[in-house]
Amino acid sequence: MLRVCEIFTSIQGESTHAGRLCTLVRLSGCNLRCVWCDSPFSYAMDSGKMMHIAEIVRTVGDLGARLVELTGGEPLMQPRVAVLCEKLLAGGYEVLVETNGSKDISILPAGVGRIVDIKCPGSGSSGSFLMDNLKHLNRGDEVKFVVASLDDAVWAKDFCKKHGIAERCAVMFSPVARNLPYNKLAEWMVANRLSNIRFGFQLHKVIWGDKRRV
Repeated sequence: MLRVCEIFTSIQGESTHAGRLCTLVRLSGCNLRCVWCDSPFSYAMDSGKMMHIAEIVRTVGDLGARLVELTGGEPLMQPRVAVLCEKLLAGGYEVLVETNGSKDISILPAGVGRIVDIKCPGSGSSGSFLMDNLKHLNRGDEVKFVVASLDDAVWAKDFCKKHGIAERCAVMFSPVARNLPYNKLAEWMVANRLSNIRFGFQLHKVIWGDKRRV
């Protein structure tokens, strides 16, 4: 069983899959407290309800989308998330897992697209990234830096360069909109010729605003 906060279908709002129809399975519990987090309702391990893996798979099937993202909270706090991934993959689903990078991503089965956050200083959770995860990244994965300032952007750029992340997988810089205007980050990326980094933003919030279950 897994503790599930919510399951819903929407337009995928982030990552290289933005714009696609996607069912999101939000698991409960998170070990970090990023200052800009937009889903604090999922922090507690007792939020939501316990569901059998077969029940989760049935619910995903009823919602109809073939792209499924497991998110949180922090989904890797629940080790049986790997079993859920296996069941979804066996059912022919395209599976993504978004993780805050503090847990071992190698527990996830082959075929899962891993979207790994690396926390910048402005998050309040910098230093939480499990550095061993770098050796597990591959071309099917993505790394995301949520940047709350241009200082964060410089930190992220330097981190990418030091560890060769853009040579391993897709990399995205996504601004905290209330702190860093889209155009300011975009202009900085152009000025710094970051040709191997993508600009990202939360598409679902542009469409529906800052609402839950979108």
